[in-house]
Amino acid sequence: MAISKIGSKALVDCSVAAVDIEDNSITSAKLAGSIANAKLANSSITVNGTSVSLGASGSIPAVSWQSVVTADGSTGTTAVAGNGYFIDTTSAAHTITLPSSPSAGDTIAIKDYAGTFGTNNLTIGRNGNNIQGAANDSLISTNRASLTLVYVDATKGWLYAVESNVADLQQALYVAATGGTITTSGNFKIHTFTGDGCFVVSCGGNAVGNNKVDYLVVAGGGGGGSARTGCSSGAGGGGAGGFRESYTPAVSGPYTASPLKASCGALTVTATTYPVTVGAGGGAPSCGPNDPGQGNNSVFSTITSAGGGAGANNNPADGGAPGGSGGGGSNSYSDSNINGGSGNTPPVSPPQGSPGGNGVYSLGVGGGGGAGGCAGTGGSPSANGNGGPGVTTSISGSPTSYAGGGGGGESTAVGGAGTGGSGGGGDGGTRCGSSLPVRQGEAGTANTGGGGGAGASGPQRDQTGGAGGKGIVIIRYKYQ
Repeated sequence: MAISKIGSKALVDCSVAAVDIEDNSITSAKLAGSIANAKLANSSITVNGTSVSLGASGSIPAVSWQSVVTADGSTGTTAVAGNGYFIDTTSAAHTITLPSSPSAGDTIAIKDYAGTFGTNNLTIGRNGNNIQGAANDSLISTNRASLTLVYVDATKGWLYAVESNVADLQQALYVAATGGTITTSGNFKIHTFTGDGCFVVSCGGNAVGNNKVDYLVVAGGGGGGSARTGCSSGAGGGGAGGFRESYTPAVSGPYTASPLKASCGALTVTATTYPVTVGAGGGAPSCGPNDPGQGNNSVFSTITSAGGGAGANNNPADGGAPGGSGGGGSNSYSDSNINGGSGNTPPVSPPQGSPGGNGVYSLGVGGGGGAGGCAGTGGSPSANGNGGPGVTTSISGSPTSYAGGGGGGESTAVGGAGTGGSGGGGDGGTRCGSSLPVRQGEAGTANTGGGGGAGASGPQRDQTGGAGGKGIVIIRYKYQ
């Protein structure tokens, strides 16, 4: 017999009420309880390559370790977030490059597979992002190193969350530059500028390798004073150009620097262009007051060495000009003593030069000051003052003297011209009783910053002083 209806009690044991079906919804209360693992199609889940059985406990690995990467010296490895890499550098160094567009929390793990990172290093390429907050690649150079990098943000980039047996995480970078005449001495590069130019830094290096340079900056020497015929007094020697040197053994290596070296005065450089100015020596002056015989400044970065002071002319008798080293004063047979120009002007520390010698009444003229000491004054130690001594440094790779003062010119009735100071100073001029002078004041030696020798007084002809020697700039640094 056909059943035409179901009584209300026939569905009492069913778990889904008719109203739930009509509403197209099943309440949470109707799903109370659990579903047995056996009822599911899969019995485990896989996380980062590790299988975990359903219902079992286990840790979720941070990375999925890949097959061993064997370095062959030609190709690198591009890392993928979430992976770990065993790197075998037994035969060659290797580079692993981090992802270019990482997200916060991305993780990369690295392990020295064969314990050979100390022999064949591993470079971690930053790929445009910082590592440990620095825009430098990392160099792993200790055996059996293990490390895990986690990306944080654009400021810090990748940070080392776990590291073991890692001596240094930053790659050693060194200064790389062009400009001037370049020579090398061991691991150190030397740029010599004998004229104006540019020191162009393409890589500023870093503190792990080297990011500083030492320098020698010598200005142009002052011209020696000139003597006019008929004046019994002589002219003063030209002052040496200012001498400034830094010396930091870790930056530029062991060499014998000058006594004026500025210890730990090396300059930090960045990848940019640094103009270099090499000061010309003061011109050979003509007779007369206020002659433009002043040496010119030399400049590198923040370092300026002042041009040497011009030596005093004898008509009228006047004092030497101030400068890196001061010019010598002339003398007079009717006036009091005449001072030499002050040195180390403007003042720096260590001082860049010394005062010029004084002209002494009836005894003789002063020599030009030198970087290594004051010039002789009239009558001491010779009748006409010698130029002050220069100083010697081996920053160029060989010992060379710079910045000697010019000698004073011979005066009437006071015999003997002053000699130029070591380091390029010119000798003073000598006189004679004929129309042809024995010697004009000598020029300072080019690219030493030596002062020019002064002209001598004479009865027949004006005698000019010598021009100051041109300066020089030398830059030295560790490049490998």
